[in-house]
Formats: sequence, structure tokens, C-alpha cells
Amino acid sequence: MISLRHAQDRGHANYGWLDTRHSFSFAEYYDPAHMGVSSLRVINEDWIDPGAGFEPHPHRDMEIITYVMQGQIEHRDTMGSHSVLRAGEVQAMSAGSGILHSEFNPSDTEQLHLLQIWIQPNQLGVTPRYDQKDYSDSHGITLLVSHDGRDGSLPIHQQASLYQIKLDNETVQFNAQPDRTYYLQLARGTLAVNNVPMEAGDGATLSGETQLNLTADQQAEALLFELP
Repeated sequence: MISLRHAQDRGHANYGWLDTRHSFSFAEYYDPAHMGVSSLRVINEDWIDPGAGFEPHPHRDMEIITYVMQGQIEHRDTMGSHSVLRAGEVQAMSAGSGILHSEFNPSDTEQLHLLQIWIQPNQLGVTPRYDQKDYSDSHGITLLVSHDGRDGSLPIHQQASLYQIKLDNETVQFNAQPDRTYYLQLARGTLAVNNVPMEAGDGATLSGETQLNLTADQQAEALLFELP
């Protein structure tokens, strides 16, 4: 079964420096029909103005993944991590027992465009952890995040996996497990999943599927979550 959520149906907020779309209930946007999928709790698509960002703020017991689509983001946290992620790079952070962090667009001219993702962990109070990796040269189906860090992926505290799908006028197959739930977020381009068309910003919940046929007539970029 495939349940499609169109981009324009997401929650929306504009704070001047931040324009954001919420796939699931977040902050002042509340929709009891869209509270998340399995352990996937947040997908926010953010556009952040040059020189703007989030002042230091706390997190606890959440797996936080940042997927940079355009521009760069400067990250600082109370673990001592200080980094700048650019388009194509991915950050995975376990907030665990508690952290403070800040996120800014350090550019004077270029807008920052990213996906901010929260996954609920299966362990509470763990020691906070930070990792990042450059996936800008990847193509096809690439494992970005997993519970065990296999194949060079970034580890998180949850029995979940996150795959990047990057296609260019081609079709690929993904073998799904019927006892798992999947969520597909289309970041760029157009894509069809099992003949169901999707446009940029659309999301789809997939359950009971054994194979996903992913077809792009042009360039497309998506994130596929495999969830417990």
C-alpha cells in the first residue's frame, strides 16, 4: 500500500529568515493525522537566509539527521563539535542524555536549503554522539544511516536505515521487507514509485510492499527510510 502526501499539504511557517515546511506535526503546526511514521518523527524542509540560523538550543533523546541540499551549515555543540557541512554532506547526531547546539548559514550571499530529520531512539540517556560524511559523489541507492553503521553509514540508536536515491533517467529496484514500514521523501525532481508519480516535496508511506520500482525520467533525488 502506498499513501501519498503532497508537498503543498505539509505544514508551513515563514519567520522571515526561515521558510520551512513540516511533513509531520511540529512546533505550531499540529495535525493528528500526521504525527510521524513509526520512529520517524520529523522531516522539516528548511530554507535559511544568509547569516541567519538557530541560536544554541537543547535536545535530548532524539536522533537528529541533517541533509544539506544547497549551501552550507555551520554546526557547534556542547560535545565540542564544530563543523561546516556543504551540499551533499550528511550529519547524524545522537542527542542522548542532552546537548546544546547551534546551526547557522555562514554564507553572506547563498541561501541554505536542507532537510532536518528526527528519529526517535530505541535507547534513552545514551552518551551524545556526532558524525558526518560526504555523499556528494554517490549515485543510485546509497545507505546513509543505519543502526550498526554498516557499509560506512552513519550510526544511530534505532533499528532504522536511511537510503539516498539519486537517479538520472533510469529505473532501480529496492527489495523491501513486508514487515517493515517505509517512507519516501522526494527532495528534487520527479519520481515514480511502483507507478505512483511524485513531485519534489512529496512524501509517501509504503507498507506491505516487497519491491519498490523507482523510476526517474530526469534527475531525481530522494530519501528512503526503512523503519521498524
